[in-house]
Amino acid sequence: MTSPDIKTLGELRASGHELKDLRSELRDNLLALLAKGEDPWPGLHGFESTVIPQVERAIIAGHDIVLLGERGQGKTRLLRTMVGLLDEWSPVIEGSELGEHPFDPITPASIRRAAELGDDLPVAWRHRDERYAEKLATPDTSVADLIGDVDPMKVAEGRSLGDPETIHFGLIPRSHRGIVAINELPDLAERIQVAMLNVMEERDIQVRGYVLRLPLDVLVVASANPEDYTNRGRIITPLKDRFGAEIRTHYPAALDAEVSVIRQEAHLSANVPDHLIEVLARFTRALRESSAVDQRSGVSARFAIAGAETIAAAALRRATVRGEENAVARVVDLETAVDVLGGKIEFESGEEGRERQILEHLLRTSIAETVRGKFRGIDFALLINAIEDGAAITTGEQVTALEVLDALPVLGESDLYEVIMERFGATNAGERASAIELGLEGLFLARKVSKESTDTGETTYAQ
Repeated sequence: MTSPDIKTLGELRASGHELKDLRSELRDNLLALLAKGEDPWPGLHGFESTVIPQVERAIIAGHDIVLLGERGQGKTRLLRTMVGLLDEWSPVIEGSELGEHPFDPITPASIRRAAELGDDLPVAWRHRDERYAEKLATPDTSVADLIGDVDPMKVAEGRSLGDPETIHFGLIPRSHRGIVAINELPDLAERIQVAMLNVMEERDIQVRGYVLRLPLDVLVVASANPEDYTNRGRIITPLKDRFGAEIRTHYPAALDAEVSVIRQEAHLSANVPDHLIEVLARFTRALRESSAVDQRSGVSARFAIAGAETIAAAALRRATVRGEENAVARVVDLETAVDVLGGKIEFESGEEGRERQILEHLLRTSIAETVRGKFRGIDFALLINAIEDGAAITTGEQVTALEVLDALPVLGESDLYEVIMERFGATNAGERASAIELGLEGLFLARKVSKESTDTGETTYAQ
């Protein structure tokens, strides 16, 4: 949508526009969405009955918020989603350094212009996306970055150091009438955190000993990893006290939510069937529950997302090299994910040297659990008998889907293959081979058939 066609303060007054402070704006928009039954938090999964209600209560109360949670729990995404609670367009004094509302100028320059121009004061419009600022806290972040500093160029022009107009404002003042998010807050040096105290309580700023009474209207939100929060860094007690709401995030509690996160966030270069996404979701959850993994570090949702993207890439590579019409991921591609994802996991110190073994074991467990759910009620007896009678089915990183399907033994009058295809909704050779391969892997894990792998990447299911 285009911005409103209002260009001056006089026109803005005549339109009936009302000035709201930021917290009232967020509260009113949130309550309006809830009253209409609309979801104010699109794209967030697994927080519906835990984190989201706490965040909504904090916004309604007008509190600054800090989110505590392990890596990859969606903290930053949640903070960015708050932008949707702002008005789509808001008026500002055109050219003002802090984006002040035309009804409420706060800097000396804007106050002077408003007095001189009156109703002719020019008005511009700022989209809500421009009212959100984000800063990754790093040890080298300075007070000037967040609050501001004296601008030597303005001093060189002849202004005195005590002149408020010599100040170059930092990120927080420039977020006036908006949301400022600080990621990994404990990594911010303690002396820098001290500089935020006045901003969050008295809503003014101090630069080089000069106090500027600017009634800043900002919502400060932050994220922190509890491990950093207690060990590597910390939020100083006075600053922690100024956050009205401290909310713990978590990984998705339900498998469906985990699958939804992967589907939403992964950029897939090939078709990855639902059963493989489920395997990756179960694999991630198994790692989060494993005593061999350092749970203080956590297992990020990015683990499963990167896994899905990796097996999609493996499928596309195979389809390109072998000339397949459809690039579809199969069980054999899961091994490629294990090869590259191990570095994303922090293992307990006593597990050194067993990392690969742990990953492979938990992956097999995840596949077995998926097989039990997907193939419940399907009888594989005839296929097992055919393999016991000497049939062998070969797959691998460079074996095409048609080659896998052609190797399947004929089962006479049995409609096993058709039942599987219908169960999985397979519509092409790649999807059919992917479903069959999952079933074969399930038979191997259930010790109904054997499996042999070669150094060339081929795997054979046989007696």
